[in-house]
Amino acid sequence: MGLKAGWRSSESRFTAYVEALSSALGHADRAAPFYSYCAGLLLPGDRKSIEPMAARVQPGRVQAAHQSLHHFVAKADWSDDTVLAAVRARVLPLIAKRGPIRALIIDDTGMPKKGRHSVGVARQYCGQLGKQDNCQVAVSLSVANDHASLPIAYRLYLPREWADAPDRRATAGVPDEVVFQTKPQIALEQLRAAVAAGVRAEAVLADAGYGNDTDFRDGITEIGLPYVVDIQSTTSLWPPGTEPLPPKPWRGQGRPTSAIRRDGAHQPVPARQMALELPKGAWRRVTWREGSNATLTSRFAAVRVRPAHRDYKRSTPRPEEWCLIEWPAGEAEPTKYWLSTLPVSISRSALVNSAKLRWRIERDYQDLKQELGLGHYEGRGWRGFHHHATLCIAAYGFLISEREAIPPSGPRNTTLFKEHPLPAGYRPRGSPDPA
Repeated sequence: MGLKAGWRSSESRFTAYVEALSSALGHADRAAPFYSYCAGLLLPGDRKSIEPMAARVQPGRVQAAHQSLHHFVAKADWSDDTVLAAVRARVLPLIAKRGPIRALIIDDTGMPKKGRHSVGVARQYCGQLGKQDNCQVAVSLSVANDHASLPIAYRLYLPREWADAPDRRATAGVPDEVVFQTKPQIALEQLRAAVAAGVRAEAVLADAGYGNDTDFRDGITEIGLPYVVDIQSTTSLWPPGTEPLPPKPWRGQGRPTSAIRRDGAHQPVPARQMALELPKGAWRRVTWREGSNATLTSRFAAVRVRPAHRDYKRSTPRPEEWCLIEWPAGEAEPTKYWLSTLPVSISRSALVNSAKLRWRIERDYQDLKQELGLGHYEGRGWRGFHHHATLCIAAYGFLISEREAIPPSGPRNTTLFKEHPLPAGYRPRGSPDPA
């Protein structure tokens, strides 16, 4: 297939994709900027903010295109949830053709910011930088199988210094119904909405930032989903075959107690201590998938434990669940720990495979940031921040559609659109003068 035929074919499929989603925008006059914005995100370019995209998609009328795209993303009152639902309805069946949906993956991502006026900006941990810094953080939910994944929910985490500041909220247009929520609380809300919409998966996956939160794990169970979540090595557990002491027997005086107990000789232990005390035969080598350079293999133990966090306030012990532990050959001690409520009958290799599927979210964020400019939005408001993210996800959905529509042995055409030359002398605002 020649390049000219390639981009024409891709543009035809993209037009059909955009038309199928446009009804979710509410008004017909939003279809054109929707097409232009998504096309701008998919076209090559170092910057995916509004002005450079306007120059790429409509080089003959950059100023008018800029105004149209700015209004569409920053001002227009269309629903992010409705558009994301339309993307999910179109793309999820294509993903499911390659295999059942295996996981709902919770994660968050940080976008570094220099100023302090963009909505939600605060000094907090930024995964992109690997340290505390000035950034925005958003919580997302993705659906995944072994072949692909798609974000289906995305919401800004609003720190307390924003949530409790009426002036800042008003300036950024934060809706009245948005109150302070922790990241695990936001994630549980996203999971409830997904299940209510009919999305099903084998398990919920999350890193230790969520898995360490007992309320988060309990919330997943209340929703009716199993989980496989990372935990820290310090998480307190009752090792296999142990549990808290029963309530003290009532002696006929005072108020009876129903709380389970611990004493000086009967205590839970940190996950690390439990792992180091496991017998040599508890560890087995498991291969879970082919990596880019080699087969991914490590040593794992899987034992039945009871989480112990504040269980002395309960009347019954927590149910048993899996503790999966990874101890790679050559390491001085175990490196990773998970808790899971997947069935007791599950094989160790299947448990490992589920835990390791969380890498898919890293691929999502890599493509959304590096290829589609997820972190490039320059506006400061709540609506624009979420609209831009929704449009990035819509464009990402088209890329997934292209991949899934072509058999693995078929041709891979990387030319999605015809590129238009930029206007002579064009320089985005703020760029340095040419030498």
